Amino acid sequence: MQSPGWPRFLTTSLHRNLALMTLVFLALHIVTAVVDPFTNLGWVSAIVPFSSYYRTFWLGLGTIAAELVAAIVVTSLLRGLIGHAAWRVIHWLTYASWPIGVVHGLGTGTDAWSAWFFALTCACVAAVGFAVVYRLVAGPRDPLAEPRASFRSGVERKPEP
Repeated sequence: MQSPGWPRFLTTSLHRNLALMTLVFLALHIVTAVVDPFTNLGWVSAIVPFSSYYRTFWLGLGTIAAELVAAIVVTSLLRGLIGHAAWRVIHWLTYASWPIGVVHGLGTGTDAWSAWFFALTCACVAAVGFAVVYRLVAGPRDPLAEPRASFRSGVERKPEP
């Protein structure tokens, strides 16, 4: 996520901090949904997709999105053990988990079709759509694969094809 003129530490730190913030809010969302007496979901519904009696399909999508995020987190923590290539492939699940989560929100949320929530959802979809298009068209390759100066030899590595 390196941009010309932006230092790598800024973009890496921003990415990590946004990811951590997302995990905190996702955990809060799941916990509050499970303990909410209105839906009475229980933990099984939060773990097993399509097992809830309440809005089964839409909650199932939310469970799948959360499990995809969990796979991203676990593999990020184990990146040194599984290797960069395997981690990278699994990390691309982010592009699947987010739209599944958005559809989950539209189908499950009690305010999903109110004007303010729908406008906010459309703005988020537009912003993420723009970011994805930018990333695919003008964005850099994997920043870990970019050439860097070696601290030992002072020689730059050649980029991988």
